[in-house]
Amino acid sequence: MADQIYFEDVNVGDELPEVVETVDEVQMFFFSAATNNGHRIHYDAPYTTEVENRPNILVHGPLQAGLLAKMVTDWHGPAGHLRRFRIQNRGNAFPHENLYYGGTITDKREEGGEALVDLDIYERNEGGDVLVPGAATVSLPRRS
Repeated sequence: MADQIYFEDVNVGDELPEVVETVDEVQMFFFSAATNNGHRIHYDAPYTTEVENRPNILVHGPLQAGLLAKMVTDWHGPAGHLRRFRIQNRGNAFPHENLYYGGTITDKREEGGEALVDLDIYERNEGGDVLVPGAATVSLPRRS
């Protein structure tokens, strides 16, 4: 986890540090079990390639969303709070490929006594394709 980020330290246009994650079949197995998701596209390669016509088994969309949310909450630190999180799954991720998570600050404001920061966030693959675009709002602590 990163050090604490404060409202005064961020500016519109700042980029969040990009994080790289790689999902493997073991993580996918446990995610399937935890979410009671038995869809064969997440574990059965012959079914996925022959019946679903996909190049490989697929990483769960909600797992991709979870990794993106983790990047945001790791960035805002222990005193920050995720207030809004919205994503769209637009592409497939596959096991053992590097997935890159990042974002850009698009706004900062005071609202309801909170110091809020809006973010455009993404998950992209090694080829640069954005698989999961999204937006988030976090509240950050003030230095004073």
